[in-house]
Amino acid sequence: MSALRNYLNKIKPAFEKDGKLHAFRSIFEGFETFLYVPNTTAKSGANIHDAIDSKRIMSIVVIALMPAMLFGMYNVGYQNYLAAGTLSEAGFFSIFFYGFLAVLPKILVSYIVGLGIEFAWAQWKGEEIQEGYLVSGIIIPLIVPVNCPLWILALACAFAVIFAKEIFGGTGMNIFNVALVARAFLFFSYPQKMSGDTVWVASDKIFGLGNDLNTVDTFTQATPLGQIGAGATPDASVCDMITGFIPGSIGETSIIAIALGAIILLWTGIASWKTMLSVFVGGVVMGLIFQATGQTPIPFYEHLILGGFAFGAVFMATDPVTSARTETGKYFYGFIIGALAIIIRVMNPGYPEGMMLAILFMNMFAPLIDYCVVQRNISKRAKRLTSK
Repeated sequence: MSALRNYLNKIKPAFEKDGKLHAFRSIFEGFETFLYVPNTTAKSGANIHDAIDSKRIMSIVVIALMPAMLFGMYNVGYQNYLAAGTLSEAGFFSIFFYGFLAVLPKILVSYIVGLGIEFAWAQWKGEEIQEGYLVSGIIIPLIVPVNCPLWILALACAFAVIFAKEIFGGTGMNIFNVALVARAFLFFSYPQKMSGDTVWVASDKIFGLGNDLNTVDTFTQATPLGQIGAGATPDASVCDMITGFIPGSIGETSIIAIALGAIILLWTGIASWKTMLSVFVGGVVMGLIFQATGQTPIPFYEHLILGGFAFGAVFMATDPVTSARTETGKYFYGFIIGALAIIIRVMNPGYPEGMMLAILFMNMFAPLIDYCVVQRNISKRAKRLTSK
């Protein structure tokens, strides 16, 4: 590593002011601070210093997403071979590498488009490259169907970065979760590519791997939530829902993989357990209410393990930028998200997945929740002072 550090120090003057490559200063600084923690500290004002910076935080979140991403790749291949009836003839590596080849282009498009815009924006403004898209860039491909066209995904990434992030001032200033804005753009602009029975299972051969399902005219494959929305009973077992061997968005199907990511986030202190737990509590309470009134055809606990509920609770509701920041506010914020997601699912059969809208809706009200909590604390302290 010392050789790399010495090499960076050697070429750094070329990227500084008046250097031959000064036009790419922001890009160089972005890669340098990604590889090494900056050795500069604030010289004035009140500052809190920690051993971990925002890039390291984002890197840990990316690591926490790895189990969901890797399982999602395997499940993409699994669903293709299962739909073609050739699952028994396929080996583990054939299934995984088919899914890998199907998902990798989406990850590359997400990062190339998103980071490309961030690099250009930072250079244009003469600022450092912000690191928030490190997480959004991998979440976006994981919350879309495998058959989502790459050009549509590129449009969504560009829209999300520009209108949900940079226009608000960049990382730490955005009101809405960037990845969810990308998904909302896809859902409302190209609904036929984000729902239905033909978008969840990869249907083309890739470098000789997998099966061509386009020749099967009657081939369709609905998600369990899609089957519920159509008034049918889901044919997936609870075991399948937990392990993740069901059709769905690439990274949202496996509760086990998502739970591994949750453990990493909670163990490192990156995510708030209060927000995460409250989302599930809100889902349980509302699920029990609908189950008791006979308005949902599935048990309350199945709502927690279907669709994007668990993924949203672990990786998006806990976003420190767009969620509530007061400790008490986190309970209210998470609970309402969980309850609202189930309400949308049950009350609107045309939109069986409610997690996206629930989180985006509560992103708007997170500042209000924090304001009310702070004002309540101020009032309580004022009363204690006057009573003495």
